[in-house]
Amino acid sequence: MKTLSKSSKLANVLYDVRGPIVEAARQMEEEGQKIIKLNIGNMAPFGFDPPEEVVQDMIRNLRDSAGYSDSKGLFAARKAVMHYTQEKGIAGVTIDDIYLGNGASELIVMAVNALLNDGDELLLPAPDYPLWTAATSLAGGKPVHYRCDEANGWMPDLADMRARITPRTRGIVVINPNNPTGALYSDELLRGIVQLAREHDLVLLVDEVYDKVLYEGVTHTAMASLSTDVLTLTFNSLSKAYRACGYRAGWLVVSGDKAPAHDYIEGLNMLANLKLGSNVPGQWAIQTALGGYQSINDLVGERGRLRLQRDLAYELITAIPGVTCVKPQAALYMFPRLDPQMYPIEDDRQFFMEVLRATRVMLVQGSGFNYPDQQHFRIVFLPHKSDLREAIDRLAKFLEQYRQRRARPGRVLDLAAKKEAARA
Repeated sequence: MKTLSKSSKLANVLYDVRGPIVEAARQMEEEGQKIIKLNIGNMAPFGFDPPEEVVQDMIRNLRDSAGYSDSKGLFAARKAVMHYTQEKGIAGVTIDDIYLGNGASELIVMAVNALLNDGDELLLPAPDYPLWTAATSLAGGKPVHYRCDEANGWMPDLADMRARITPRTRGIVVINPNNPTGALYSDELLRGIVQLAREHDLVLLVDEVYDKVLYEGVTHTAMASLSTDVLTLTFNSLSKAYRACGYRAGWLVVSGDKAPAHDYIEGLNMLANLKLGSNVPGQWAIQTALGGYQSINDLVGERGRLRLQRDLAYELITAIPGVTCVKPQAALYMFPRLDPQMYPIEDDRQFFMEVLRATRVMLVQGSGFNYPDQQHFRIVFLPHKSDLREAIDRLAKFLEQYRQRRARPGRVLDLAAKKEAARA
């Protein structure tokens, strides 16, 4: 049989959150080694359980979950999402504007496939959540990354965004709160992006999965609440705020001026019909989750576990020589930088593979988030404080040894120079 190669559409597809480093970690675990995993925002393994009333509602309705739901999802769950959008100040949303899916990820792929023709461009943040770049490439589109400015708290650079718009640009992706940086965008910045979309007749695709995971009293503004004329697709799910990643329950809300998008919305309906429907047990959880007590507030509050772990991780990581980090205002992550003078890294994937093998701590390199340097990495601060301390201590010792290895040749040369000077 001739060699069977993967599709060329996979050329720009990566997901190093579950990539080669994860495979190496799995092999190490099979050998009996214990790995501290700071690579993925999977809540349950770290003791973040979904609300009990959500679990009980799924159990009660399990006997009624064997058949397909409507292709857009259960009416009660969609109605709950509609009410939630109203609470967020999003106008003009009806039940028909809401699609349920197997997590936000499935709906992102669906929406991008319905939008892009071969060669069409989609503006994406750098760094990004890599699913967005992958979905764009798989749809035959071209991912074009706009700059998020680390010196400005990882805020998107509007001038850079504007400069990257071409006649082939179809939309702008906004991830707010941001994964992987933990940044939260101001209303002024969001309005600036809305205005860009308005001027260039672009669709806004807004990932707001972390809209409740907020620290120190900051507030999140739903981007769709800032306009009624710009077509906006908002994605959310139960995965993070409700600690229910495995339930695969997400939603897409279409808002703004839908009249010119009639054909596109027909495409969304076609793809929703094609998948028949999403996971029904997970759909039963949506109404209870959105309408019940919001226990995430206890976790992100001043003495909440997530808040304390964020503070500890930030304190420890920024205490390492040559490591800087913008303190996250939201989400579950931070995106530190290694000073290239102290840590000259040519291949960040290989570097963090070495980190894994030497420390048994699993991290994801910055290039895994389509960031164009070799100096960044993402930390997930979900483990308990004792594990965070252990993991970052191991990383600090590895980096100290790295600095010492780099310093030795310089010290040898310096001593030789001193001896030569003494002879003279």
